[in-house]
Amino acid sequence: MSEARIPNAADSVRLDLWLWAARFFKTRALAKQAIETGKVDVGGQRAKPARAVRIGDSLRVARGEEVFDIAVAGLSDTRGPASVAQTLYSETDASREARLARLAEARAARAGYQAPEHKPDKRARKLIRALGDIDAL
Repeated sequence: MSEARIPNAADSVRLDLWLWAARFFKTRALAKQAIETGKVDVGGQRAKPARAVRIGDSLRVARGEEVFDIAVAGLSDTRGPASVAQTLYSETDASREARLARLAEARAARAGYQAPEHKPDKRARKLIRALGDIDAL
């Protein structure tokens, strides 16, 4: 009778636990929700929160507007400081450049906007209403 090999605990970690430990999400519940809604792919395929993550696996993590293409470089099931968490993965150069380009584009888009200092007065409200109704002029 052949004996099934039980992987060592150090060989793999649950996906939701690893994402939390690597500081991609603040809580395991948020990591689990992101996995279940398809925002995390392992090797190009959707995964479940309990999927085992091993060193060398490639992940695609979408968090808000940011998308990370990473390779697992280390395993941990405890959340530590950010300097330790950054050693658990390595981001591809293309992913980093695309993410930084999107960030710079978003900053440039909102750089020209200035919020008004106060509410519009009676004359300004009249002009605003006129802009909505072209025939009012």
